[in-house]
Amino acid sequence: MRLLPLAPGRLRRGSPRHLPSCSPALLLLVLGGCLGVFGVAAGTRRPNVVLLLTDDQDEVLGGMTPLKKTKALIGEMGMTFSSAYVPSALCCPSRASILTGKYPHNHRVVNNTLEGNCSSKSWQKIQEPNTFPAILRSMCGYQTFFAGKYLNEYGAPDAGGLEHVPLGWSYWYALEKNSKYYNYTLSINGKARKHGENYSVDYLTDVLANVSLDFLDYKSNFEPFFMMIATPAPHSPWTAAPQYQKAFQNVFAPRNKNFNIHGTNKHWLIRQAKTPMTNSSIQFLDNAFRKRWQTLLSVDDLVEKLVKRLEFTGELNNTYIFYTSDNGYHTGQFSLPIDKRQLYEFDIKVPLLVRGPGIKPNQTSKMLVANIDLGPTILDIAGYDLNKTQMDGMSLLPILRGASNLTWRSDVLVEYQGEGRNVTDPTCPSLSPGVSQCFPDCVCEDAYNNTYACVRTMSALWNLQYCEFDDQEVFVEVYNLTADPDQITNIAKTIDPELLGKMNYRLMMLQSCSGPTCRTPGVFDPGYRFDPRLMFSNRGSVRTRRFSKHLL
Repeated sequence: MRLLPLAPGRLRRGSPRHLPSCSPALLLLVLGGCLGVFGVAAGTRRPNVVLLLTDDQDEVLGGMTPLKKTKALIGEMGMTFSSAYVPSALCCPSRASILTGKYPHNHRVVNNTLEGNCSSKSWQKIQEPNTFPAILRSMCGYQTFFAGKYLNEYGAPDAGGLEHVPLGWSYWYALEKNSKYYNYTLSINGKARKHGENYSVDYLTDVLANVSLDFLDYKSNFEPFFMMIATPAPHSPWTAAPQYQKAFQNVFAPRNKNFNIHGTNKHWLIRQAKTPMTNSSIQFLDNAFRKRWQTLLSVDDLVEKLVKRLEFTGELNNTYIFYTSDNGYHTGQFSLPIDKRQLYEFDIKVPLLVRGPGIKPNQTSKMLVANIDLGPTILDIAGYDLNKTQMDGMSLLPILRGASNLTWRSDVLVEYQGEGRNVTDPTCPSLSPGVSQCFPDCVCEDAYNNTYACVRTMSALWNLQYCEFDDQEVFVEVYNLTADPDQITNIAKTIDPELLGKMNYRLMMLQSCSGPTCRTPGVFDPGYRFDPRLMFSNRGSVRTRRFSKHLL
């Protein structure tokens, strides 16, 4: 099927229109604010960018293991980031952070519901016009292509349905709502198309691969392009392609040190998990782990096809390719069966692999990065002046190009607002009110007061995580990940009180930051300044950080 760009007649007032194909000289006049370090000299073209985004793919539990071709074609040909994090361990807030370059408290998407601003009218009006793809299209003249899962509530009738096409996309091929592999509906430039359950024409990962290859065949050759391909894998329902359904039969969820143990000295939601898990629960999560890997084999095929096509068309050497996930995942850690949402490394740490012009092969970076950095990086690649944005993240381009004596951040913010209502679940009357995402044995993965914020700090001497919960306990968790990488021991009551105070203050600062103030020196940076007087209110009481309850 041949993809067509959005027809000019369908674009709304204020939409960036499809720029005509033009010479580099004319582009100098049209795109003067988007030339940057690359420029548009005769015979040169600005780089293309491809962003591959998986759904719920962890890094800590071996989520990249099945992707041998991806690691060879992207990681080994460029840079792998070993300390890449998401600012919220849930699909919609994390994806909103990628698109906007902002922390959740600034883009105001707090969970996967319309009430939580996921693809809501408010999101569409306030944030979508300022996403990095919209800037690429309107200010830099990029062709922009999207295929796959957008936001969890995209296509909801109360949010414009499938006719809504976000500003900034030349080609739009988006999944209605959450990840599926068969029996789904796509918005193709605002028109609905239903798919069934015939593998050869409906398996979503393969459909995304094919339509992406079509775009490369039919795009304009006179403008650079940006592609975002967001696969359903390895999200539930974990439906593998037929040829991969028997793969990994001898693979089981990792039995690491925090597998199937009680979450001692942790938030009440973690403590309520039943330890040891039942045999049926372990069998279920092992099967889920195996199926997740099976679905990723089709993603590996997609990556291979895409790279080969870019090479065939002569575009590969002028194209940056990013590979990452929207959040991590757990399978049995602290006796929680399967999900994300928690503050621990297995849920907030993700793969990040990048190849492209000027990136040396076989590199690993330990720099602390987050997905709020992807938008600024891609705009920097396009030559856009980042000072014109309100993004919280930083461009990774100096790291990718091997800059020496680089001053970089030492901490990032992680924040999450729990889902659930302050009522008792009738199927689990013994549990506290407000639980959600519960399994049949009344082990629950979320609750309305599973609302927390963390500072994840990495420096030459420290590898810490400091977290506070917005609940009646004002519960605090602190981990030294150098001594305790599995986050088993909460050291909140034994750590130096002065350091605890500094981390508390830093958390308050980050939770209220915006743009440049999100990039100020952290607790362990040479330029950090701590004034203990700022820990107290005018009445002399200790200040505590404030959580946003309802952002709409």
